[in-house]
Amino acid sequence: MDFFDKLGETITAKGREVSDKARDLAEIANLKSQINTCEDVVKKNYIEIGRIYYEQHASEPEEAYEEACRAITNAKNGIADLEQKIRDVKGI
Repeated sequence: MDFFDKLGETITAKGREVSDKARDLAEIANLKSQINTCEDVVKKNYIEIGRIYYEQHASEPEEAYEEACRAITNAKNGIADLEQKIRDVKGI
């Protein structure tokens, strides 16, 4: 019986160890999900700050932002041109 008792204790200990590892992995996954959510909030707000700055300063941006504002303006003009080409193709 001594062998089976030790075997049972070993299996129980390993079961607890596996259970603890699974719990740790689940907690880590949950924490990483929360980190991703926070990073998404940061990214969304960075974008919103940039949009607001562009709208307020696109015509006369500070020197540090000139290139980025120019790139946005060029991209917006490109979008408008492409949308017009779509309308032309559709015959609208």
